Amino acid sequence: MKILCVSAPLRQRADRALTRMPRFAGDPIRIETARGLRDCGRPVHAGAFLRERRIAFDCAAREFPRIFVHELFHFVWLRAGNARRRSFERLLEGERRAGARGELGWSAEWRKRELADTDVRARGRRWREYCCESFCDTAAWLYSGTARHEEFTLAAVWRRRRARWFERNLGGRALPV
Repeated sequence: MKILCVSAPLRQRADRALTRMPRFAGDPIRIETARGLRDCGRPVHAGAFLRERRIAFDCAAREFPRIFVHELFHFVWLRAGNARRRSFERLLEGERRAGARGELGWSAEWRKRELADTDVRARGRRWREYCCESFCDTAAWLYSGTARHEEFTLAAVWRRRRARWFERNLGGRALPV
């Protein structure tokens, strides 16, 4: 997988971040900066435009590795297939039943807080969006090189279970993007 970028500093940050990640396979993805990005009316650090194979960033350089991994894994989630996505959903369902609090990023955290039991039972849009964001935040925690962050609020026991899930389900192969 190739990253296309006009900005040399942005390209260098992406190249450094890629050294900590698994291998990827797929068509090139273009990265760029954009100001004033929003999602659901809230300001965001970045946005992945999957059909356009493009990621736009509006984040500080120190946040870039974590945000870059998160956005890149939206492409992985899209191509993970129903079986893998459902497997990750079951992992999250188990956490929910056990009363696990916290998350590994704000994008999953606020969605988790707004979930109702009916969203989960019906596998509604809010549940599926939470699962996707949780997957991407987990990847960012695993692969960004950011050891500690104020948004990493999920307890260590749940972090270890997610790390094992990633290794069993995504390890040892080039990830499609």
